[in-house]
Amino acid sequence: MVRKIGHLRWKQRLGPVGIGAKLGMPASTVHAVLVRCRVNKLHHIDKRTGEVIRRYEHPYPGSLIHVDVTKFGNIPDGGGHRFVSRQQGEKNRIVTPTMVRGKNRRPKVGKAFVHTVIDDHSRVAYAEIHTDEKSETAVAVLKRAVSWFAARGIQVERVLSDNGGAYRSHLWRDTCAELGITVKKTRPYRPQTNGKIERFHRTLADGWAFRRFYATETDRRNALPGWLHEYNHHRPHTAIGGQPPISRLTNLPGQYT
Repeated sequence: MVRKIGHLRWKQRLGPVGIGAKLGMPASTVHAVLVRCRVNKLHHIDKRTGEVIRRYEHPYPGSLIHVDVTKFGNIPDGGGHRFVSRQQGEKNRIVTPTMVRGKNRRPKVGKAFVHTVIDDHSRVAYAEIHTDEKSETAVAVLKRAVSWFAARGIQVERVLSDNGGAYRSHLWRDTCAELGITVKKTRPYRPQTNGKIERFHRTLADGWAFRRFYATETDRRNALPGWLHEYNHHRPHTAIGGQPPISRLTNLPGQYT
């Protein structure tokens, strides 16, 4: 019976009431079993697969960096619909309607491709905004990021990416070899393998991209360096004991400014 309770908990993520209904048991009894088996809380279980989340952290800065690209729709002049209402946001997008097959179509505002890099141990982050996610762009970002980390005393040894086209290219492989960096890939269709940078993207969206009203896309892009400094130098990070990421880089001049 305990195995049945555990199976329903792991595979279907049911609570005591749901499990009790399926097995004909009181919910209080099921809860007692879950507590005894230490599966009464599911924060350590992947919501999609039901598998245990295996958390890890590399022992020192530079041992592994995570790279990825996240996308945000560009903000039209006058502001986007999140802050000026959907109706006004749509008007701001339509500057000069174009004719397509005899019909007026609103022009595309495009996307901002934010190439992000984060150090696994310290969570120190680096980011650049570009108009694409091609391999040439990804490689250029990697080179500048490696130099940026080197200026802060970090020598990059490994890089973890997903299986996107830019990171599967020969250019990416050859560039990493030139830089002396070992290439690692996540498991296909398992973004949680690169969970640290996925979580950083959520923080990036909440803290920078959609944090406040921006009248133009230029305003938002100009705000990124300041936000990154705040994130690296001042924002407490819960995964490293409530300290800012830069605190894990010892003997770095000006790290607390």
